[in-house]
Amino acid sequence: MGSERTREIGRDELESLVGEPLGVSDWMIVDQRRVDAFADVTEDHQFIHVDPARAAATPFGGTIAHGLLTLSLIVPLCIDMVPKLAGVRLLLNYGFDKVRFPAPVRVGKRIRARAELLDVTERKPGQVLMKLGVTIEIEGEEKPALIAEWLSLHVF
Repeated sequence: MGSERTREIGRDELESLVGEPLGVSDWMIVDQRRVDAFADVTEDHQFIHVDPARAAATPFGGTIAHGLLTLSLIVPLCIDMVPKLAGVRLLLNYGFDKVRFPAPVRVGKRIRARAELLDVTERKPGQVLMKLGVTIEIEGEEKPALIAEWLSLHVF
């Protein structure tokens, strides 16, 4: 559905997508450079994220990504899957209803997102709230890194 997802759709067509899978993203590597940069921005330098030597002695066997880094990667992984409504002037990240981190992302692993449209609500005239169910998968692992309900506000 890749190129089809770039076309704008109307509200009726959007409603018909509720409960449907929206797609799967490309794989993205979570490397130490990305984790270190996130640690610097958030001032969270816990050794399990930034010190490969110390982290090697933990049950993880090395550094792991911050859960909040994984959460923040929803945007680049999923933005192309968000249905594009005709006439939208502004798209805002509205938050999350649920977020769980079932498994850590070990540095060097690849992740991807799988999304489905869970709900569409008119908040008030000129504003549509979409809820996407997002699962961040870790390549070669059974448990996902993240399961979340992501909310985006579309303003006309």
